[in-house]
Amino acid sequence: MGRRRIILYVALACGLAWGLWFAVVYPLYGQAGSFTVSVQLAVAAGMFAPALAAATTRLVTREGFADAWVVPTGFRAKWRTYVLAWFGPLALTVAGAALYYLLNPSDFDPSMSYAIDVARQAAQASGSTVPVDDASLRMSLVGSLAMVLVAPAINAVTCFGEEWGWRGYLLPHLLEHLPMGQTLLVSGLVWGLWHAPITVLGHNYGVGYAGYPFTGIAAMCLFCTVLGVFMGYVTLRTGSCLPAVFAHGMVNGCAQLGITFSATGGNPFVGPMPTGIVGGAFFVVAALVMACDLVRNGWDAPARSEEAMK
Repeated sequence: MGRRRIILYVALACGLAWGLWFAVVYPLYGQAGSFTVSVQLAVAAGMFAPALAAATTRLVTREGFADAWVVPTGFRAKWRTYVLAWFGPLALTVAGAALYYLLNPSDFDPSMSYAIDVARQAAQASGSTVPVDDASLRMSLVGSLAMVLVAPAINAVTCFGEEWGWRGYLLPHLLEHLPMGQTLLVSGLVWGLWHAPITVLGHNYGVGYAGYPFTGIAAMCLFCTVLGVFMGYVTLRTGSCLPAVFAHGMVNGCAQLGITFSATGGNPFVGPMPTGIVGGAFFVVAALVMACDLVRNGWDAPARSEEAMK
């Protein structure tokens, strides 16, 4: 039954999201030719598929919700992990962007001219009445940088839609059958492949690159595996998926942070965004340290219940 639950969950998580994206996102994207607001909203709706899949699997298999990995326990003893989940991704993103600019100083533009041009084009395309002079747009960008600090709260609802599924259901169920290392790898690959339909449209990596779209899908799988270690670490250390929700929300909120100071917009496979090998270098280091800590503390040999062995 344990293995059947995993298969059912993955099938539902992919089927619900892919069905929505193919039926709604692809036609909208085809009409607009870009990620317009309506396309982005339709993509975001798919983020609730993992949570719906988890709830459906629990109901269909009569597993129940007694151990749903949501309600935090022992918060006073684990508050540091929540702080890590909230601010850690921001620190790692800033460090990766700084490394990228140290290696590519010619791409660093403190005047934010590229970001200002992009913001102006977006405002004009939407018909916004907001002033589009450089000074106003620069102030708006600075304000958006400050808002990053509360990104986990802003993005909490949609990120819960993913994390209650990936970290609150798939991760602990895989641990009933696999050692920690394999669990982190499998869950990360599944999460990355789940994004494939929107990766094809250009999510995170754009289009037209060498090896399109397979290079982008492979890069997304690597990125999700690395992020999945971070999310899994804070989940397992607290017994709740909520820290992963906060971490995911921060990643979504600050991923574009480095581009603000890029003269060219950077390269999604390199940096300054954390999706690149340089921009995401510190996420990789953190993932290695966290994975070693989880394995060292015995998570690589989880107790296997009679239910899981059936």
